[in-house]
Amino acid sequence: MNKIVNNKAWWLVLPVFLLVAFSAILPMMTVVNYSVQDIFDQSTRFFVGTDWYKQVLRDPRLHDSLGRQFIFSACVLLIEIPLGIAIALTMPTKGRWASFCLIVMAIPLLIPWNVVGTIWQIFGRADIGLLGWTLNKLGLSYNYASNTMDAWVTVLVMDVWHWTSLVALLCYSGLRAIPDVYYQAARIDRASSWAVFRYIQLPKMKSVLLIAVMLRFMDSFMIYTEPFVLTGGGPGNATTFLSQTLTKMAVGQFDLGPAAAFSLVYFLIILLVSWVFYTAMTHSDKNR
Repeated sequence: MNKIVNNKAWWLVLPVFLLVAFSAILPMMTVVNYSVQDIFDQSTRFFVGTDWYKQVLRDPRLHDSLGRQFIFSACVLLIEIPLGIAIALTMPTKGRWASFCLIVMAIPLLIPWNVVGTIWQIFGRADIGLLGWTLNKLGLSYNYASNTMDAWVTVLVMDVWHWTSLVALLCYSGLRAIPDVYYQAARIDRASSWAVFRYIQLPKMKSVLLIAVMLRFMDSFMIYTEPFVLTGGGPGNATTFLSQTLTKMAVGQFDLGPAAAFSLVYFLIILLVSWVFYTAMTHSDKNR
């Protein structure tokens, strides 16, 4: 008996495809169009081919911002991933304390990005901020507005405070999904806590860790609002990342052609590095 296939259900998905096309594909095609033209006004445009791409790739601002961006994203991953795993391992699994810890961990994620920057801007001030005032009273010369290292550390600590909760919650969900029979077998074999973590918990968390690494890399590589509110990219260009450089080019200088080429290069860098992360982690799973 032949099975009757009814594809009418695809009509239910059509609104989603139209929404994605309107919100993602059409703006992307507009950016591609701008990246190959020299635009003077709405009616005066000249096709320039790949000239803007060549100019952007030779632009020292891109090189400097890209270096700062990679260093920042690497520091974020090296701190937040182990810290999130450690927090998830110490969180209770049952009772009221488990619910309380989940609520507390979710609070930083609910704060808007511009509010996070404002909080740390006030918190780090040497005259009225608790952090800045305390550090200066302890004899440490701290001023994120004029000292490059202080600005870097403040932006990094701010990001760790804001987003480590995401990694911890993802790892916590991965730990809670591990069947209890694995722990029972470990107790029978008298396995140490390190052995349980190394051979049971960590392998079972690999899928959520992949999600955590991907999300935190992409988000940290596109960071804009928090450092812009906190330091404005300063002192000098010390905390000027790729997104801020792109904004200055597109909005401040109104160079739409170079800015469009810059944004596409930016997008391809994120796509390439994310693909490398995904390939490396999934390949290690297959070799186990």
